[in-house]
Amino acid sequence: MACWLYEGMLLFGVMVSSGLAYFIAAYWLTGLAPGDMNIHPQLKSGLQAISFFVLGLYFTWMWHRGQTLAMKTWRIGIVDKEGRPISRKIAFKRYVASWLWFIPPFAASAALHPSAIELSMLTLGWVAVWALLSRLHPQKQFLHDVLAGTRLISMR
Repeated sequence: MACWLYEGMLLFGVMVSSGLAYFIAAYWLTGLAPGDMNIHPQLKSGLQAISFFVLGLYFTWMWHRGQTLAMKTWRIGIVDKEGRPISRKIAFKRYVASWLWFIPPFAASAALHPSAIELSMLTLGWVAVWALLSRLHPQKQFLHDVLAGTRLISMR
């Protein structure tokens, strides 16, 4: 989990850069500024799609190479069930499956319309439950690793 949190800090720069590029392009092409997201919801949808694409590109590429930047720091590697490096297809499958972490909070958000603080607490609570559920798996794996056929290993 510490590696996951560190990954989030590192990705902040990646997401700010991609968001900046998106808003520059959107303003250049349409004249819409970031403050117009409430007036033009397609601007927000476009940012979400670009963010999903950029994150997918980052994780698929890094996992295919064996480690993300945070995983290198914590000396964690990713391999398939046989201990070999994973293909881009398996890395992408793991990326898509990893979004299962966030489906319940997103669904609750759509149904309950919580405030930003309530949504944050709901998401953090669910992530904690999800992480604890991994302790029930015989190899202590997360569901997205089971679905993708991957496992994390120590690189020490």
